[in-house]
Amino acid sequence: MTADHKRFKRNWQGEVDAAWTYRLLAQLETQPQLVEIYQRMAEIEAKHARFWSDKLSEAGVNVGEEKPTLRTRIMGFIARRFGPQVVLQTLSAVEQTASHGYDDQREADGTGMAADEHSHARVLKVMADDPNIGMEGGSLARLEGRHRSVGGNALRAAVLGANDGLCSTLSLVMGVAGASLDSRAPMVAGIAGLLAGACAMAMGEWLSVQSARELAQKQLAIESDELANNPEEEEQELSLIYQAKGLDKEEADKLAAKLIGDPNTALQTLSREELGLDPDDLGGSAWEAAITSFFLFIAGALSPVLPFIFWQGQRAMLLSIILSGIALFAIGAGITLLTGRSIWFSGLRQLVIGFSAAAVTYGIGHLVGIAID
Repeated sequence: MTADHKRFKRNWQGEVDAAWTYRLLAQLETQPQLVEIYQRMAEIEAKHARFWSDKLSEAGVNVGEEKPTLRTRIMGFIARRFGPQVVLQTLSAVEQTASHGYDDQREADGTGMAADEHSHARVLKVMADDPNIGMEGGSLARLEGRHRSVGGNALRAAVLGANDGLCSTLSLVMGVAGASLDSRAPMVAGIAGLLAGACAMAMGEWLSVQSARELAQKQLAIESDELANNPEEEEQELSLIYQAKGLDKEEADKLAAKLIGDPNTALQTLSREELGLDPDDLGGSAWEAAITSFFLFIAGALSPVLPFIFWQGQRAMLLSIILSGIALFAIGAGITLLTGRSIWFSGLRQLVIGFSAAAVTYGIGHLVGIAID
Protein backbone atom coordinates (compact mmCIF):
# COMPACT_ATOMS: atom_id res chain seq x y z
CA MET A 1 0.00 0.00 0.00
CA THR A 2 1.45 3.35 -1.03
CA ALA A 3 1.69 6.43 1.20
CA ASP A 4 -1.29 7.97 -0.63
CA HIS A 5 -3.36 4.84 -0.12
CA LYS A 6 -2.55 4.86 3.61
CA ARG A 7 -3.63 8.49 3.74
CA PHE A 8 -6.87 7.62 1.94
CA LYS A 9 -7.44 4.83 4.48
CA ARG A 10 -6.90 7.21 7.41
CA ASN A 11 -9.32 9.69 5.86
CA TRP A 12 -11.89 6.95 5.33
CA GLN A 13 -11.61 5.68 8.90
CA GLY A 14 -11.91 9.21 10.29
CA GLU A 15 -15.11 9.77 8.32
CA VAL A 16 -16.50 6.39 9.39
CA ASP A 17 -15.83 7.30 13.03
CA ALA A 18 -17.44 10.72 12.64
CA ALA A 19 -20.55 9.35 10.90
CA TRP A 20 -20.94 6.64 13.55
CA THR A 21 -20.59 9.19 16.37
CA TYR A 22 -23.12 11.63 14.91
CA ARG A 23 -25.64 8.84 14.31
CA LEU A 24 -25.27 7.78 17.93
CA LEU A 25 -25.69 11.34 19.21
CA ALA A 26 -28.82 11.69 17.08
CA GLN A 27 -30.23 8.57 18.76
CA LEU A 28 -29.39 9.82 22.25
CA GLU A 29 -30.42 13.47 21.81
CA THR A 30 -33.85 14.41 23.18
CA GLN A 31 -34.36 17.68 21.32
CA PRO A 32 -35.76 17.10 17.79
CA GLN A 33 -33.94 20.12 16.35
CA LEU A 34 -30.58 18.85 17.52
CA VAL A 35 -31.39 15.36 16.31
CA GLU A 36 -31.84 16.85 12.86
CA ILE A 37 -28.46 18.61 13.05
CA TYR A 38 -26.66 15.42 14.08
CA GLN A 39 -28.39 13.41 11.36
CA ARG A 40 -27.38 15.91 8.69
CA MET A 41 -23.79 15.86 9.87
CA ALA A 42 -23.79 12.05 9.88
CA GLU A 43 -25.05 11.97 6.29
CA ILE A 44 -22.31 14.35 5.16
CA GLU A 45 -19.59 12.35 6.94
CA ALA A 46 -20.93 9.13 5.40
CA LYS A 47 -20.76 10.78 1.98
CA HIS A 48 -17.12 11.70 2.65
CA ALA A 49 -16.41 8.11 3.70
CA ARG A 50 -17.85 6.83 0.40
CA PHE A 51 -15.60 9.25 -1.49
CA TRP A 52 -12.46 7.81 0.08
CA SER A 53 -13.78 4.27 -0.20
CA ASP A 54 -14.24 4.79 -3.93
CA LYS A 55 -10.72 6.18 -4.20
CA LEU A 56 -9.32 3.08 -2.52
CA SER A 57 -11.46 0.75 -4.64
CA GLU A 58 -10.17 2.42 -7.80
CA ALA A 59 -6.64 1.68 -6.57
CA GLY A 60 -7.54 -1.94 -5.88
CA VAL A 61 -7.40 -1.56 -2.08
CA ASN A 62 -10.10 -3.30 -0.05
CA VAL A 63 -11.24 -1.06 2.82
CA GLY A 64 -13.19 -3.80 4.58
CA GLU A 65 -16.20 -3.39 6.84
CA GLU A 66 -17.07 0.00 8.27
CA LYS A 67 -16.26 -0.25 11.98
CA PRO A 68 -15.56 2.56 14.47
CA THR A 69 -12.20 2.55 16.24
CA LEU A 70 -11.84 1.57 19.88
CA ARG A 71 -11.46 5.21 20.93
CA THR A 72 -14.69 6.10 19.13
CA ARG A 73 -16.55 3.21 20.77
CA ILE A 74 -15.32 4.35 24.19
CA MET A 75 -16.62 7.85 23.46
CA GLY A 76 -19.91 6.25 22.46
CA PHE A 77 -20.07 4.31 25.72
CA ILE A 78 -19.55 7.51 27.71
CA ALA A 79 -22.24 9.30 25.69
CA ARG A 80 -24.70 6.46 26.28
CA ARG A 81 -23.94 6.34 29.98
CA PHE A 82 -23.86 10.07 30.77
CA GLY A 83 -25.53 11.78 27.82
CA PRO A 84 -24.36 13.53 24.61
CA GLN A 85 -23.37 16.74 26.42
CA VAL A 86 -20.57 14.98 28.30
CA VAL A 87 -18.60 14.27 25.12
CA LEU A 88 -19.36 17.49 23.26
CA GLN A 89 -16.30 19.42 24.47
CA THR A 90 -13.98 16.55 23.57
CA LEU A 91 -15.71 15.95 20.24
CA SER A 92 -15.50 19.65 19.44
CA ALA A 93 -11.76 19.73 20.17
CA VAL A 94 -11.18 16.70 17.92
CA GLU A 95 -13.29 18.23 15.15
CA GLN A 96 -11.39 21.53 15.39
CA THR A 97 -8.15 19.66 14.71
CA ALA A 98 -9.64 17.47 11.99
CA SER A 99 -11.27 20.43 10.22
CA HIS A 100 -7.96 21.34 8.59
CA GLY A 101 -7.22 17.82 7.42
CA TYR A 102 -8.35 18.37 3.83
CA ASP A 103 -6.91 21.85 3.36
CA ASP A 104 -3.75 20.54 1.67
CA GLN A 105 -5.07 17.33 0.11
CA ARG A 106 -5.36 17.78 -3.63
CA GLU A 107 -7.93 14.97 -3.97
CA ALA A 108 -10.37 17.02 -1.87
CA ASP A 109 -10.13 20.11 -4.09
CA GLY A 110 -13.48 21.03 -5.56
CA THR A 111 -15.40 18.46 -3.51
CA GLY A 112 -16.58 20.79 -0.77
CA MET A 113 -15.31 18.38 1.90
CA ALA A 114 -12.96 20.91 3.47
CA ALA A 115 -15.80 23.43 3.77
CA ASP A 116 -18.05 20.75 5.29
CA GLU A 117 -15.45 19.90 7.92
CA HIS A 118 -14.93 23.56 8.83
CA SER A 119 -18.70 23.97 9.13
CA HIS A 120 -19.01 20.95 11.41
CA ALA A 121 -16.22 22.28 13.61
CA ARG A 122 -18.00 25.62 13.99
CA VAL A 123 -21.35 23.98 14.79
CA LEU A 124 -19.86 21.71 17.43
CA LYS A 125 -17.90 24.56 19.01
CA VAL A 126 -21.09 26.58 19.36
CA MET A 127 -22.96 23.64 20.87
CA ALA A 128 -20.10 22.82 23.25
CA ASP A 129 -19.15 26.34 24.35
CA ASP A 130 -22.56 27.98 24.57
CA PRO A 131 -25.49 26.31 22.83
CA ASN A 132 -27.63 29.47 22.92
CA ILE A 133 -25.58 31.58 20.54
CA GLY A 134 -23.46 31.78 17.47
CA MET A 135 -25.63 30.19 14.79
CA GLU A 136 -27.52 31.98 12.07
CA GLY A 137 -31.24 31.98 11.33
CA GLY A 138 -33.18 28.87 12.26
CA SER A 139 -30.19 27.15 13.77
CA LEU A 140 -29.95 29.86 16.43
CA ALA A 141 -33.59 29.38 17.33
CA ARG A 142 -33.17 25.61 17.50
CA LEU A 143 -30.47 25.89 20.09
CA GLU A 144 -32.06 28.74 22.08
CA GLY A 145 -32.97 27.81 25.65
CA ARG A 146 -30.75 24.77 25.93
CA HIS A 147 -28.51 25.09 28.98
CA ARG A 148 -24.85 24.37 28.98
CA SER A 149 -24.11 21.13 30.77
CA VAL A 150 -21.08 19.19 31.86
CA GLY A 151 -18.72 18.36 29.04
CA GLY A 152 -15.18 17.40 28.23
CA ASN A 153 -13.95 19.52 31.12
CA ALA A 154 -15.54 17.05 33.57
CA LEU A 155 -13.81 14.17 31.82
CA ARG A 156 -10.54 16.13 31.82
CA ALA A 157 -10.85 16.85 35.56
CA ALA A 158 -11.48 13.17 36.30
CA VAL A 159 -8.49 11.96 34.31
CA LEU A 160 -6.09 14.60 35.59
CA GLY A 161 -7.29 14.32 39.19
CA ALA A 162 -6.55 10.60 39.26
CA ASN A 163 -3.24 11.23 37.51
CA ASP A 164 -2.18 13.75 40.17
CA GLY A 165 -2.91 11.27 42.94
CA LEU A 166 -1.07 8.45 41.21
CA CYS A 167 2.08 10.29 40.11
CA SER A 168 2.61 12.31 43.30
CA THR A 169 2.02 9.35 45.62
CA LEU A 170 4.10 6.98 43.51
CA SER A 171 7.02 9.42 43.57
CA LEU A 172 6.67 9.91 47.33
CA VAL A 173 6.51 6.19 48.09
CA MET A 174 9.46 5.38 45.83
CA GLY A 175 11.51 8.18 47.37
CA VAL A 176 10.95 6.85 50.89
CA ALA A 177 11.48 3.25 49.71
CA GLY A 178 14.84 4.30 48.27
CA ALA A 179 15.91 5.51 51.69
CA SER A 180 14.37 2.75 53.83
CA LEU A 181 12.86 -0.11 51.79
CA ASP A 182 12.66 -2.77 54.50
CA SER A 183 10.74 -0.68 57.04
CA ARG A 184 7.10 0.43 57.27
CA ALA A 185 8.15 3.95 56.33
CA PRO A 186 6.97 3.72 52.67
CA MET A 187 3.50 2.67 53.84
CA VAL A 188 3.25 5.47 56.41
CA ALA A 189 4.55 8.03 53.93
CA GLY A 190 2.21 6.76 51.23
CA ILE A 191 -0.90 6.92 53.41
CA ALA A 192 0.09 10.33 54.77
CA GLY A 193 0.77 11.61 51.27
CA LEU A 194 -2.51 10.16 49.99
CA LEU A 195 -4.60 11.85 52.69
CA ALA A 196 -2.67 15.12 52.64
CA GLY A 197 -2.81 15.32 48.86
CA ALA A 198 -6.52 14.46 48.71
CA CYS A 199 -7.36 17.08 51.36
CA ALA A 200 -5.23 19.72 49.66
CA MET A 201 -6.80 18.90 46.30
CA ALA A 202 -10.31 19.12 47.74
CA MET A 203 -9.59 22.39 49.54
CA GLY A 204 -8.04 23.92 46.45
CA GLU A 205 -10.98 22.86 44.29
CA TRP A 206 -13.49 24.22 46.83
CA LEU A 207 -11.74 27.59 46.98
CA SER A 208 -11.44 27.76 43.22
CA VAL A 209 -15.09 27.00 42.52
CA GLN A 210 -16.42 29.09 45.41
CA SER A 211 -14.33 32.10 44.40
CA ALA A 212 -15.55 31.76 40.82
CA ARG A 213 -19.16 31.56 42.03
CA GLU A 214 -18.78 34.69 44.19
CA LEU A 215 -17.24 36.62 41.31
CA ALA A 216 -20.01 35.45 38.98
CA GLN A 217 -22.68 36.54 41.48
CA LYS A 218 -21.11 40.00 41.69
CA GLN A 219 -21.02 40.28 37.89
CA LEU A 220 -24.67 39.19 37.65
CA ALA A 221 -25.70 41.84 40.20
CA ILE A 222 -23.93 44.55 38.17
CA GLU A 223 -25.55 43.29 34.94
CA SER A 224 -28.98 43.30 36.61
CA ASP A 225 -28.55 46.94 37.67
CA GLU A 226 -27.44 47.95 34.17
CA LEU A 227 -30.44 46.18 32.64
CA ALA A 228 -32.84 47.96 35.01
CA ASN A 229 -31.30 51.41 34.52
CA ASN A 230 -30.26 51.34 30.83
CA PRO A 231 -32.27 48.72 28.90
CA GLU A 232 -31.76 50.54 25.57
CA GLU A 233 -27.98 50.42 25.89
CA GLU A 234 -28.08 46.73 26.82
CA GLU A 235 -30.27 46.02 23.79
CA GLN A 236 -27.86 47.84 21.49
CA GLU A 237 -24.88 46.01 23.00
CA LEU A 238 -26.61 42.65 22.53
CA SER A 239 -27.35 43.49 18.91
CA LEU A 240 -23.68 44.31 18.30
CA ILE A 241 -22.67 40.99 19.82
CA TYR A 242 -24.95 39.08 17.44
CA GLN A 243 -23.69 41.11 14.49
CA ALA A 244 -20.13 40.19 15.46
CA LYS A 245 -21.20 36.56 15.43
CA GLY A 246 -22.47 36.72 11.86
CA LEU A 247 -26.06 37.99 11.87
CA ASP A 248 -26.95 40.98 9.71
CA LYS A 249 -27.94 44.20 11.49
CA GLU A 250 -31.70 43.91 10.93
CA GLU A 251 -31.88 40.33 12.16
CA ALA A 252 -29.59 41.08 15.12
CA ASP A 253 -31.72 44.10 16.12
CA LYS A 254 -34.93 42.04 16.01
CA LEU A 255 -33.43 39.22 18.04
CA ALA A 256 -31.97 41.61 20.63
CA ALA A 257 -35.29 43.48 20.99
CA LYS A 258 -37.17 40.21 21.42
CA LEU A 259 -34.81 38.92 24.10
CA ILE A 260 -34.55 42.19 26.06
CA GLY A 261 -38.33 42.61 25.89
CA ASP A 262 -38.89 39.45 27.91
CA PRO A 263 -38.00 40.09 31.59
CA ASN A 264 -37.68 36.34 32.23
CA THR A 265 -34.96 35.84 29.67
CA ALA A 266 -33.25 39.25 29.44
CA LEU A 267 -30.82 38.79 32.34
CA GLN A 268 -30.05 35.18 31.44
CA THR A 269 -29.37 36.12 27.82
CA LEU A 270 -27.14 39.07 28.72
CA SER A 271 -25.27 36.95 31.25
CA ARG A 272 -24.48 34.32 28.65
CA GLU A 273 -23.75 36.73 25.81
CA GLU A 274 -21.70 39.39 27.63
CA LEU A 275 -20.28 37.50 30.61
CA GLY A 276 -20.21 33.91 29.36
CA LEU A 277 -22.09 32.84 32.54
CA ASP A 278 -24.98 30.48 33.10
CA PRO A 279 -27.08 32.07 35.90
CA ASP A 280 -28.58 28.68 36.74
CA ASP A 281 -25.20 27.06 37.31
CA LEU A 282 -22.42 29.58 38.12
CA GLY A 283 -19.74 26.94 37.79
CA GLY A 284 -21.43 24.21 39.81
CA SER A 285 -21.34 23.27 43.47
CA ALA A 286 -18.10 23.96 45.34
CA TRP A 287 -18.76 21.07 47.73
CA GLU A 288 -19.48 18.67 44.90
CA ALA A 289 -16.24 19.69 43.20
CA ALA A 290 -14.28 19.28 46.46
CA ILE A 291 -15.68 15.84 47.28
CA THR A 292 -15.17 14.62 43.72
CA SER A 293 -11.56 15.84 43.69
CA PHE A 294 -10.91 14.19 47.08
CA PHE A 295 -12.01 10.75 45.92
CA LEU A 296 -10.42 11.04 42.47
CA PHE A 297 -7.07 11.78 44.08
CA ILE A 298 -7.45 8.81 46.42
CA ALA A 299 -8.43 6.54 43.53
CA GLY A 300 -5.22 7.41 41.72
CA ALA A 301 -3.06 7.19 44.84
CA LEU A 302 -4.18 3.72 45.93
CA SER A 303 -2.15 1.77 43.36
CA PRO A 304 1.33 2.64 44.70
CA VAL A 305 0.26 2.49 48.38
CA LEU A 306 -1.74 -0.76 48.66
CA PRO A 307 1.19 -3.23 48.28
CA PHE A 308 3.10 -1.55 51.13
CA ILE A 309 0.08 -2.00 53.43
CA PHE A 310 0.21 -5.79 53.10
CA TRP A 311 3.88 -6.47 52.38
CA GLN A 312 7.36 -5.03 52.88
CA GLY A 313 10.68 -4.91 51.04
CA GLN A 314 11.31 -5.83 47.41
CA ARG A 315 8.00 -7.66 47.02
CA ALA A 316 5.96 -4.63 48.04
CA MET A 317 7.99 -2.32 45.80
CA LEU A 318 7.67 -4.66 42.79
CA LEU A 319 3.89 -4.96 43.21
CA SER A 320 3.63 -1.21 43.68
CA ILE A 321 5.49 -0.61 40.44
CA ILE A 322 3.34 -3.14 38.54
CA LEU A 323 0.02 -1.76 39.81
CA SER A 324 1.16 1.81 39.23
CA GLY A 325 2.35 0.94 35.72
CA ILE A 326 -1.06 -0.49 34.85
CA ALA A 327 -2.77 2.58 36.29
CA LEU A 328 -0.40 4.96 34.47
CA PHE A 329 -1.06 3.27 31.15
CA ALA A 330 -4.83 3.32 31.78
CA ILE A 331 -4.75 7.04 32.56
CA GLY A 332 -2.66 7.69 29.46
CA ALA A 333 -5.20 5.74 27.42
CA GLY A 334 -7.98 7.81 29.02
CA ILE A 335 -6.25 11.00 27.96
CA THR A 336 -6.69 9.94 24.31
CA LEU A 337 -10.39 10.72 24.74
CA LEU A 338 -9.31 14.35 25.08
CA THR A 339 -6.48 14.44 22.56
CA GLY A 340 -7.43 11.93 19.87
CA ARG A 341 -3.90 10.45 19.91
CA SER A 342 -3.09 6.74 19.74
CA ILE A 343 -3.93 4.78 22.90
CA TRP A 344 -0.53 3.05 22.80
CA PHE A 345 1.34 6.32 22.31
CA SER A 346 -0.42 8.14 25.14
CA GLY A 347 -0.38 5.15 27.46
CA LEU A 348 3.34 4.48 27.00
CA ARG A 349 4.16 8.19 27.24
CA GLN A 350 2.32 8.39 30.56
CA LEU A 351 4.14 5.28 31.72
CA VAL A 352 7.55 6.75 30.88
CA ILE A 353 6.80 10.09 32.55
CA GLY A 354 5.42 8.52 35.72
CA PHE A 355 8.21 5.99 36.09
CA SER A 356 10.85 8.64 35.33
CA ALA A 357 9.59 10.81 38.19
CA ALA A 358 9.48 7.79 40.50
CA ALA A 359 13.02 6.77 39.49
CA VAL A 360 14.36 10.24 40.25
CA THR A 361 12.78 10.33 43.72
CA TYR A 362 13.90 6.75 44.41
CA GLY A 363 17.46 7.70 43.50
CA ILE A 364 17.40 10.79 45.70
CA GLY A 365 15.92 8.79 48.55
CA HIS A 366 18.58 6.12 48.16
CA LEU A 367 21.35 8.72 48.31
CA VAL A 368 19.79 10.32 51.38
CA GLY A 369 19.47 6.92 53.03
CA ILE A 370 23.15 6.15 52.41
CA ALA A 371 24.16 9.53 53.79
CA ILE A 372 22.11 9.02 56.95
CA ASP A 373 23.48 5.52 57.49
